[in-house]
Amino acid sequence: MDKMLGVVFPGDKKVEVREFPIPQPKTGEALVKIKASAICRSDMSLYYGNPVLNSEAAKTGSIIPGHEPAGQIEAVGEGVTNVKPGDRVAIYLAIGCGECAHCKSGFKMFCKQFKCIGFDLHGGDAQYMVVPAEYCMKIPDEMSYVSAAVSTDAIGTLYHAQKRMGISGRDTIVIFGIGPMGGAGIMVAKGLGATVIAVDAVENRLELSKELGADYVINAKDGDVVKEIMNITKGLGADAAIDCSGNQYAENNALDCVRPHGRVAFIGENTKVTVDPSNQFIRKQITVMGSWYFPIHEFDEIAKFVVERKLPVEKLVTHKFKLEEAETAFRLFDGKETQKVVFVD
Repeated sequence: MDKMLGVVFPGDKKVEVREFPIPQPKTGEALVKIKASAICRSDMSLYYGNPVLNSEAAKTGSIIPGHEPAGQIEAVGEGVTNVKPGDRVAIYLAIGCGECAHCKSGFKMFCKQFKCIGFDLHGGDAQYMVVPAEYCMKIPDEMSYVSAAVSTDAIGTLYHAQKRMGISGRDTIVIFGIGPMGGAGIMVAKGLGATVIAVDAVENRLELSKELGADYVINAKDGDVVKEIMNITKGLGADAAIDCSGNQYAENNALDCVRPHGRVAFIGENTKVTVDPSNQFIRKQITVMGSWYFPIHEFDEIAKFVVERKLPVEKLVTHKFKLEEAETAFRLFDGKETQKVVFVD
């Protein structure tokens, strides 16, 4: 067989599953047979024809999406020594130049020449993909391909953020926006021993929050969110907060709900928000950070954390589809009728 199936977005919410030649690995590359590829909210920008990564390639509508894939090494090109056929791997989404300080530090997504699989280069919503072998991250035998795919972005991003924030069993942390990222945030925080307050305006997401281990849930439609957090924390405020929604009200609530010397991370994408620096963070001396993805060398630590702390990662996945069902998968995800959706082999 020299053909494979892959998804493309011609534009205007159209989804096509086309035949492509199976790519062959060149020097330094690996051919991966995809076993699981998770849909992310940023994929929907391609679905709408307005890619969030505004590259020329992403605008063509001919790039195979999917930046959260996992699979098995099928073949390797010359010079590859870090992986071999049969190895189980997840794939890092940021392909860098390999020579700059960012690439050498592992933060390849900061490379000036950064290209993203699924946007600039063919991604994982296909039966096979080729990637530079150094971007293949081995996964433990105890980790399923579905769990590995979800751990590349959702779990990895929230783990890295909470590691930077120093979250531990001493902390009460508020997670705003319980989509897949927020759900991952709950699991990571519980794995680190923290007390978790989950905030969302959708009741079934709050029910999922409880299943994932949240100690308290707050429906944002029911009243004053910050007042409720103050009640839970006996007037002290939360130690930390993470916004995964990108909603300006949630971002302000995150700043307002933490105590003096609290920590806040913004993860949900947003282009504009109005804040009150003096009262919200200067006079409370809080730390505010943006957080995006993780350095490639951290994946071993992330995978070990998932396995050892028994994080129920697959609870984030509400739907699994074959590639041939891509139109249905993206339509349901677009309608927010799902949590995480994964294509499976």
